[in-house]
Amino acid sequence: MSGNTSENGRCPNTLPPPWYGGLDHVWLPYTQMKIANPPLAVVGTHGSRIRLADGRELIDGIASWWTACHGYNHPHIRTAVERQLGILPHVMFGGLVHESALTLAQRLVKLLASSSLDRVFFSESGSVAVEVALKMAVQYWRNQGVRKRTRILSFRGGYHGDTIGAMAVSDPESSMHAAFQGLLPQQIAINLPVDEASRTDFETVLAQQADEIAAIIAEPLVQGAGGMRFHDPQVLRTLRAAADRYDILLIFDEIFTGFGRTGSLFAHQAAGVAPDIIMLGKALTGGTLPLAATLARKKVFEAFWSDDPAHAFMHGPTFMANALACAAANASLDLFEQEPRLDQVAKISRGMREGLAPCLNLPGVMDVRVLGAIGVVDLAHIENLNTLRQRFVTEGVFIRPFGSVVYLTPAFTIAEEELAELTGAIGRVLSEPQR
Repeated sequence: MSGNTSENGRCPNTLPPPWYGGLDHVWLPYTQMKIANPPLAVVGTHGSRIRLADGRELIDGIASWWTACHGYNHPHIRTAVERQLGILPHVMFGGLVHESALTLAQRLVKLLASSSLDRVFFSESGSVAVEVALKMAVQYWRNQGVRKRTRILSFRGGYHGDTIGAMAVSDPESSMHAAFQGLLPQQIAINLPVDEASRTDFETVLAQQADEIAAIIAEPLVQGAGGMRFHDPQVLRTLRAAADRYDILLIFDEIFTGFGRTGSLFAHQAAGVAPDIIMLGKALTGGTLPLAATLARKKVFEAFWSDDPAHAFMHGPTFMANALACAAANASLDLFEQEPRLDQVAKISRGMREGLAPCLNLPGVMDVRVLGAIGVVDLAHIENLNTLRQRFVTEGVFIRPFGSVVYLTPAFTIAEEELAELTGAIGRVLSEPQR
C-alpha cells in the first residue's frame, strides 16, 4: 500500500485534531507513557465500532473494559439519560433520595432474589464498591463485639481494583500492585481451592486463622484482570461450604462477570450458591456512565441496624446513586429484559470457540479457552505489548492484550461478521514471528 494509506484501506488524516494537544497534560492509566504508543484519538462510537479522528474505524473487541455490553450508543439508554437530564441530573444521597435510584435498587434486588441480597449501597466505581464491601465485612463483626476479625482471605491470581483496600486483596506477588506492598494492609492470599492440594491448603488456613478472618473474597468463575483464569463452579460451592462452616462472610466480586458475561446473568448462579455480599459494576449502565453497587444480605444489614449511631455505616461517595447513571442502569436492565442478551452471549461463545480454535496450533500458544462472551488465547510470552497492540490496530480491530494474554470480551450485540473479524485478526497476528 502507499505510504499515506492505512492498513485497513483508508487514507487517514495526517494531522491530529486540535484538542489532541491536551495529551501533554493527562496521565494515562496502566501506561509507561515514555515508551508506549500514543493513544488513539476517538471521535465517535456506534455498535461495536470505534471511529478515529484519522478516519479509520475499528471493531472493538473488549467493549471498553467489558462495560459496553449492549454496544455503543444504544438509543434506549441514550433516551433514558436525556430524559433524566431534563428532570434531575444529580442530588446528594445524604438525606435525599430519588426515583431513579430507588427503582434501580428494587430491580437489582429482584434480579438477585434467589441469592437473598436485599440491601444496595451505590458508588461510582468498582474499586470503591470493593472498599465498601471490605468495610462492611469488618464492621459487621465489630458491631457485634467481635474485634479480632479484621482480615480478608483472598486468592492468588485475583484482582479487585486499584484503591488501597482493593489492592490488598488482589494477588500480592504477580499483580501490578506489588510495588505497594509496604503500604497495604496485610491480608491472607492463597491459591483457589481447585484441586486436592489447594483444597487442603485452604482448609488448613481456615482451621488455623478463621477467628481472625472477617470474609472470603473471590471472583466467581473467572479471575479477570489477573489473567482471565477460569475455574469450575464447584470452587464456589467449596467456598460457600467453608464460609458457613467457619461462620465467615463470603464476598463475590461480580464487577466483571455480572450481567451475562459468563453465560448466566450472574456468574455465581451457575454454581447454585449465594454470597453474603456482592459487588456489581462495569456493564451495570451498559458502558455509558460510572456506577457500581455493593449488595448485602439481610443478616449483614441487621448488624448495622441499631440505636447506636456508632453502628452506622460511615461511607458516602459524593456522586453516590447519581441520577443519570441510575437512569442508564435502569435502561440497561430494560434491554436485558426485552432483548435476547443471554442467547446472544451463547452465540458469541460458539463463534469464539470456532474462530479461536486454530490458534491452538500456533507456536507459543499455551491454551485457548472460552466461557460465555470471554475468549482467551494464553501465550507463553509476549515480547512487546506495544507492538502487538499496534498490530491489531493495523488489522482494523481494537484488542488490548495484557501480561501474556490476548482476549476478547465483545459487546453482546456484535454482528457475526464483526466477531469473525476479531478472531481472524488474532489468528493472523499471532501467526507472525515478531510476537
